[in-house]
Amino acid sequence: MNLSRRHRLTSHVETGAMNDIMFFLMLFFLIASTLVNPNVIKLLLPNAKSSKQVMKQPITISVDAAGVYYVNKKPVNPAMVEPELVALVGTAPTEEQPTVVLRVDNSLNVQKLVDILEVGNRLKLKMVMATQAQQAAGK
Repeated sequence: MNLSRRHRLTSHVETGAMNDIMFFLMLFFLIASTLVNPNVIKLLLPNAKSSKQVMKQPITISVDAAGVYYVNKKPVNPAMVEPELVALVGTAPTEEQPTVVLRVDNSLNVQKLVDILEVGNRLKLKMVMATQAQQAAGK
């Protein structure tokens, strides 16, 4: 009698190194995808003799609760807002003009704001209205 045990062949794939390989492949594709930007437009920009950039300070027009107008913190008669803006802006083209920041007290009626916006529209100025961020209820 031959009572020898049968040897069963078991196949086993070692996957311990598979995690490392997958990590490196993922890292490679992440880095490669950030370097490739299909929406890039390559331009050769013209040269200029002066590389000076002009940073323009915005002009501030404020109207307080009492209805007093201020242009750059200087009190101004409401009828003189337009001539004051013309003096500050000058005859520069629209692209070179500074932005006008409007600061109007929230207790005033809308007409004062509309009057200032009409002046800016006549002078073709970019106007931005300053607002205050709303605070959370518990503070």
